[in-house]
Amino acid sequence: MSKGYYAINPTHKKEGFLLRDPTKWETRFLELAKTVAKWSKDPSTKCGAVITKGKNKVIGIGYNGFARGMSDDTDLYNDRDEKLSRVIHAEMNAIFNSATDLTGCTMFTTIPPCERCAVHVITTGIKLWVMGSPTPEQEKRWNFSKSYQFLREAGVDIIKV
Repeated sequence: MSKGYYAINPTHKKEGFLLRDPTKWETRFLELAKTVAKWSKDPSTKCGAVITKGKNKVIGIGYNGFARGMSDDTDLYNDRDEKLSRVIHAEMNAIFNSATDLTGCTMFTTIPPCERCAVHVITTGIKLWVMGSPTPEQEKRWNFSKSYQFLREAGVDIIKV
């Protein structure tokens, strides 16, 4: 448990977690996701996503924001109901921005996914998810346990940093 990193895999259990440090490249791609997250105009949540394939090749990036061509006016982000009806999550934007088959790819995100993003990513065939840990405030606001359950059920390995 050297640095507090852990992976969830249904076939390797130690209280539900497989301990493993992220590789040098996994750490770099998670840092890239943090940089991409800064592009979001959402004042309350900034999430970034990076998808890689094979030998460290970036094939998709995304951040949470409104759909292409829609107004990015700050007032729309400050109206929670309006924002939630318009926003596309970082994971989905990364999928949309990749123009290739994602089977066997790796997803990197700054925070764990919501339930909807988890099932969408599962459908793409992504098999490893490296994610940053949520803040205590995010843990309170969102329940990530269902997302973890879905990912485990589908055989997606998770490394939470």
